[in-house]
Amino acid sequence: VLKKAMVKAKISAKKVDVIAVTVGPGLEPALWTGINFAKALSEVWDKPVIPVNHMEGHLLSVLLNKKQFLISNFQFPILGLLVSGGHTELVLMRDWLKYKIIGQTRDDAVGEAFDKVARMLGLPYPGGPEIAAKAAQISNSKFLISNIKLPRPMINSNDFDFSFSGLKTAVLYLIKELSEAEKTGSRRIPRYDRPQESRFLGEATVIGICREFQQAAIDVLVSKTIKAAQKYGAKTIVLGGGVAANKELRKQLRGAFAGDSKQTVNLLFPEIKFTTDNAAMIAATAYFRTLKREFVKKPNRFKANGNLSLK
Repeated sequence: VLKKAMVKAKISAKKVDVIAVTVGPGLEPALWTGINFAKALSEVWDKPVIPVNHMEGHLLSVLLNKKQFLISNFQFPILGLLVSGGHTELVLMRDWLKYKIIGQTRDDAVGEAFDKVARMLGLPYPGGPEIAAKAAQISNSKFLISNIKLPRPMINSNDFDFSFSGLKTAVLYLIKELSEAEKTGSRRIPRYDRPQESRFLGEATVIGICREFQQAAIDVLVSKTIKAAQKYGAKTIVLGGGVAANKELRKQLRGAFAGDSKQTVNLLFPEIKFTTDNAAMIAATAYFRTLKREFVKKPNRFKANGNLSLK
């Protein structure tokens, strides 16, 4: 993998200044694989190592644009909305590399909720793109089902925290209710490729559930982001993480801030290819850490931290 990457990048070891490696958060066995490789490479190449926070990489992924670094559009304070399979956070930045988490999920991350709801409906993994694709079909009026309603958890709470576990449970109850109604009201052949609770759901109902679930999640994310931006006077809003690829989330964030007469903000989204986990965002973060000379002179001293947070 290393050889292929260096051939593609057209560089040699001599042109490498530092070695960047993700140390957390995440599954520690996977983190250790990268850390041990980085340590060994540091010894062989005699290069310093910079440990990187995975979520910081997502936050700074908006800097990546094809082959360029874009930093001119950043005005502080910056409010980051991090949405992924493991995290849902609102992060305040008053300067480069200085973070304060002002809101986060109290249970499931939004990406995790997308995956679990998709599984309930028998949709493939990862669930986010599958649910988004189904939800997009709601534009056809015959799929508009008025009795599909879900809660917007914590949307009116006096903080910037999130909760998606209850929304996921509400979807499960809704699936069971609608499935039972469709089972007794028709001669539909069960879909045995789906979980038991959703086997009798018609395609229109599945589309309706996907649309309502996605909208419920987006409503909460957008509402909390707007309130946080107003409270802290954010001048730049940054979106990051795997769920940042969701086109409807992007569209509704744009619409919300375009219609907000109270403040003008610069809204920045990463390119779709940089929303998933990637090495480029880790390298971008390491660049800033390099400017601050945050090298690890003795790589054996740093460890994987599955619960590493931004600070």
